[in-house]
Amino acid sequence: MTPPNTPDLPRTYFAFPGPLRDQLVAAVLSGAKTSTTGLLADYERDGEPLSAVGDRSVVVDSADRPVAVIEVTDVRVVRLGDVDLDHARDEGEGYDSVAAWRAGHEEYWHGPDYRGYLGDPEFTVDDDMLAVAVRFRLVRRL
Repeated sequence: MTPPNTPDLPRTYFAFPGPLRDQLVAAVLSGAKTSTTGLLADYERDGEPLSAVGDRSVVVDSADRPVAVIEVTDVRVVRLGDVDLDHARDEGEGYDSVAAWRAGHEEYWHGPDYRGYLGDPEFTVDDDMLAVAVRFRLVRRL
């Protein structure tokens, strides 16, 4: 069911359905998560345009229920090796260093769900891979 005042908004899915998505959605809803990172190659492969400042979307939980509206406040394309500590902390997962952020994201990108999505069991990231660092704000809970 589409919540009122959101029928034309695109959906935002953090991670794959399951415990990680549930954790990330809870962090969005609490206000702890105000940034996210994706690989530029994913946008290109999926034919998705990059987010732009002011874009709004509906955050969807693991049960595919809309739970919040967020608005993009900043978008940067950066090398993975150049992600800064502020961005890492604002992902809302408790990272206290860029190294911890990188290890957590490599676990995701090198994990079976992501590699299965790509169809590449050997996929790895490196410092020069381009990432899309997005900042957003919670507009409202649904």
